[in-house]
Amino acid sequence: METKSKSKLNNAAKRVEEINFSSLTLKKFVESYQKNGIPVVITGLLQECDWNLDYLCDKLGEQKFVARFYGHERYNQDKRKWANIGSGVEAKIMSFTDYANLLRNHEAQKNDIYLAKCSIKNTPLANIDSLNSLGEQLGLKRPLSDLNLWIGPGSHVECLHYDTGDGTLMQLHGSKKIVLFPPSQLHNIYPFPLYVHLLHGLKLRSWFSQVYPENPDLKTFPKFQEALLHKYEVILNPGEILYIPAGWWHEVTALGNEMVCSVNRFWRVYPTSRAVFSWSRWRNFLGFLLGLPHTLLSIGIAIFSSDRKQKISKILQML
Repeated sequence: METKSKSKLNNAAKRVEEINFSSLTLKKFVESYQKNGIPVVITGLLQECDWNLDYLCDKLGEQKFVARFYGHERYNQDKRKWANIGSGVEAKIMSFTDYANLLRNHEAQKNDIYLAKCSIKNTPLANIDSLNSLGEQLGLKRPLSDLNLWIGPGSHVECLHYDTGDGTLMQLHGSKKIVLFPPSQLHNIYPFPLYVHLLHGLKLRSWFSQVYPENPDLKTFPKFQEALLHKYEVILNPGEILYIPAGWWHEVTALGNEMVCSVNRFWRVYPTSRAVFSWSRWRNFLGFLLGLPHTLLSIGIAIFSSDRKQKISKILQML
């Protein structure tokens, strides 16, 4: 009985609205989506959208990036047993050429190796007009981050979490499935408790969910059944942009068997009241504060190690 109920709820996901940029004025974007924090898929704005592996190798070559080694076995575990998540997982600095070879020989897929949240500020990709003009065209002001590159094999999953800034996810090669839940479902989604930061610093994150949204354990997490009533889902294809307002929970799955590439950027939340009165945002801030002693200790230890440059770089990547 429980299995049938869960299946019915999972199939009832709402669709994120889609709109072509030619029909989207700045006023409409602000009033219909940004002001109220409503996600939307925008089409017809990105011009250069096929960042295939050959193109990326030509542009990035021997530049160094941090690759995360997730491993598939973690997704068979109870998340409450995890010791790391997101940018806290084991990482290695390598050239893009080396990472591309891992994609080509399927080692990246076999071991779920992902190049995530890597700034393209000092690369040739930073000068792409359609990416740099996005904020101006949508009326988004004050970016909170650089343009970040996300590249990995099909089937990779960035687990259910939320961000404290508004986000734009630009799909440039391959497709992704994004499952979303509104900020109102915070307590029904079972985020990791704040105290994990005291024990693990930023290797674990209190803004990640302990639930697998596509295969939830409703006996352990019964309130998630309520969250499923508010589930949204979208398939993001090349050339499309997903606006993800701050506080919206989202899980991102790379589709297919080949390389999938996206770029994202975080933005100041507008209007300010949407940020000030967000418990999700304050909860995130408290998590950072609780993780500060552990992070500072890790940096102190790294300073006195023989490979301090690489270790410090990995720590800073988690921030």
